[in-house]
Amino acid sequence: MALLTLRILGHDLPGTDCGEFRHVHVGTQRGGEPDQLVSADAARAVFEIPVETVPAGDRAEAGAPDFRGPYVQGRRGARFVYLTWGELPPGGAFGMFRRAKIILADVPGELLGAGTVETTLGLTDAAGMPLCAAVRPPAITWTPATASRTA
Repeated sequence: MALLTLRILGHDLPGTDCGEFRHVHVGTQRGGEPDQLVSADAARAVFEIPVETVPAGDRAEAGAPDFRGPYVQGRRGARFVYLTWGELPPGGAFGMFRRAKIILADVPGELLGAGTVETTLGLTDAAGMPLCAAVRPPAITWTPATASRTA
């Protein structure tokens, strides 16, 4: 087992008023709960997600690792983490309305031992709304974190 930190550097957030939604925030999803919430009018959002990588064991995909942790969702062989979008009115509760899936199998195998890997990702879709659905290459790429980058 090895610990990997996924650092997602989000930019181009859609703003707190998007379509019919108000007080929009984005965060990660830990289990079934939102975590690391950032207002959608921020200049950027930085999320750090701890993920355990474990050997494939008896998986049919030879050599493919499995992933675990409090932010990891999905079944074995199809694991992912969520960025979750919702309304968070002052004094109110978070009401999720859309999510984006970051597919863990898309992290290149040679980076799994890097300690921290990161991606820079626009968080507004072509319609000006919060990014949603599965975010797959080439829309997302992973690189080893460098000391010169700031979180």
